[in-house]
Amino acid sequence: MKAKDKKPWAGRFRQAMAKSAESFTSSIHYDVRLFDQDIVQSIAYSQALLKAKVLSATECKRIIKALEAILKEFQAGKIKLDPALEDVHMNIETLLIQRIGDVGKKLHSGRSRNDQVVTDLRMYLKYEATEIIMLVKKLQSTLLDLAEANIKTIMPGYTHLQRAQPILLSHYFMAYYEMLERDKKRFQKASESADCLPLGSGALAGTSFKIDRDVLAKELGFSRVTHNSLDGVSDRDFAIEFAQAAAILMMHLSRFSEELIIWSTWEFDFIELADAYSTGSSIMPQKKNPDIAELIRGKTGRVYGNLTALLTLMKGLPLAYNRDMQEDKERLFDSLDTVKSSLSIFEEMIRTTKFHGDQMAKSAKKGYLTATDLAFYLVRKDVPFREAHSIVGKVVAYCEESNMELEYLSLKQLQGFSDAFGYDATRILAAESSVASKDVIGGTAPAKVKEEIKRARKNLLHDQA
Repeated sequence: MKAKDKKPWAGRFRQAMAKSAESFTSSIHYDVRLFDQDIVQSIAYSQALLKAKVLSATECKRIIKALEAILKEFQAGKIKLDPALEDVHMNIETLLIQRIGDVGKKLHSGRSRNDQVVTDLRMYLKYEATEIIMLVKKLQSTLLDLAEANIKTIMPGYTHLQRAQPILLSHYFMAYYEMLERDKKRFQKASESADCLPLGSGALAGTSFKIDRDVLAKELGFSRVTHNSLDGVSDRDFAIEFAQAAAILMMHLSRFSEELIIWSTWEFDFIELADAYSTGSSIMPQKKNPDIAELIRGKTGRVYGNLTALLTLMKGLPLAYNRDMQEDKERLFDSLDTVKSSLSIFEEMIRTTKFHGDQMAKSAKKGYLTATDLAFYLVRKDVPFREAHSIVGKVVAYCEESNMELEYLSLKQLQGFSDAFGYDATRILAAESSVASKDVIGGTAPAKVKEEIKRARKNLLHDQA
């Protein structure tokens, strides 16, 4: 076996690895993302080896200086990585040894790629979770702006995609604000799950070198250390939690996108997407398509797939590390890239969307949306709700047959269905009256929505402080 073909683990092997096997097992094309984290980790680990008296002060200084130079050159695009070295860890180690010789070979003392890679990944996901949270906050802020600007806009609320009751457009925006608030908390939890240092677990059994893992955790920004070396190197729960948070967030963006797609149709005409976030047809000159929203809706499926792939990947693995786990990173990286790009473009799209308040208000006056208010009126007149429900159902049937809306009914017509209707019954039939009556916490009344916007603004500013 030629020296240049030797792997760091080649001591017990008599034959060089096949080039096809090298290509199949290589992960450098995607774990190169962990380059910065691996350098930072290695610098901290060299200091831990110094304290453990594995390295001398001079050796530690040489290693750190060389690692810092490698990182600087990599960030400047001056380093080309070798796929034959399998992964980012062996590429960095090889570069280090090439620069400082045998001293560089000491850095891996007591450390395995098993605890090395999972430490890098935890560091990376902690950072990326923070980045995603910032994008979520930006979208939340935009939704609050839209809610404030549309506090008087009334629209139909839907169940089963059938007109149900009138609501404020602002109330609608605040519903997605709340979804995003939960998404934010899920990514915060995912970050907390990743915030645990496995370095020092070795390959699976720990290390016999006196590595101060608590100090190492502090140096690398971790709040705690793992307490079982087997679990430390083989746990990917934190990665699955990250992928789960990504999947749920994409589900929310997909729901939002679906509604924008529907609302942009001629049939609804509730909104007009900006030209900058729409596309045309190659054959039909009149078309304006909501492709951005459609792509977000479509990309949600791949993020779901990534979560399922990770769960499937881990379901049958015995302790401790198995090479199957190499497959976690491509799925994770794809999910976080998709989430970040989707959040960013969605915020731009929704911020520039024109909302047709007049058309929404016009639609809210059709479809007997205040029928429930009429039933509740009867309840307040001591009519049992089920009986009130039946009475108003007959009123609606009469309106359908007469081709008229509820708000145009006279008192005489209402009293033809129940003597419980009084002079004030006709006052509650307008969409504005219906909206104003929902004056409870979480309701769509303007006063309550304003309170929620104010509360959300305060919380968002507190989060950003």
